[in-house]
Amino acid sequence: MYEIRLVRAYEEKQREKDDGYRIFVDRLWPRGIKKEDFAYDWWPKEIAPSKELRQAFGHEEAKFEDFREAYLKELESNPLKDEFIQIVKKELKTANVTFIYGAKDKEHNQAVILKEWVEKN
Repeated sequence: MYEIRLVRAYEEKQREKDDGYRIFVDRLWPRGIKKEDFAYDWWPKEIAPSKELRQAFGHEEAKFEDFREAYLKELESNPLKDEFIQIVKKELKTANVTFIYGAKDKEHNQAVILKEWVEKN
């Protein structure tokens, strides 16, 4: 059975053999990483939280539940939502799918929410 995995863009290992299809799920390019050094298959910027939501959250753990709620609402009205889910599910039939994100906090970020959302849909 294949799964959705999460990996931080700044971790030393850029591509593991079992990463499968790699999706960069941030709206902004990770600071200090050259495009030619960054291994990803797709960058759907539009699936990431809006600038306003990202700035309101500010990666403050205390604001995470409000951020989760607001981001889930954004995802439900996102024009890319059906295509995103379809591509992830298609890729999961043959390999793992890895969501790549830039946040320092591995438990309180949009990739965690996005993974849960895709798995429920």
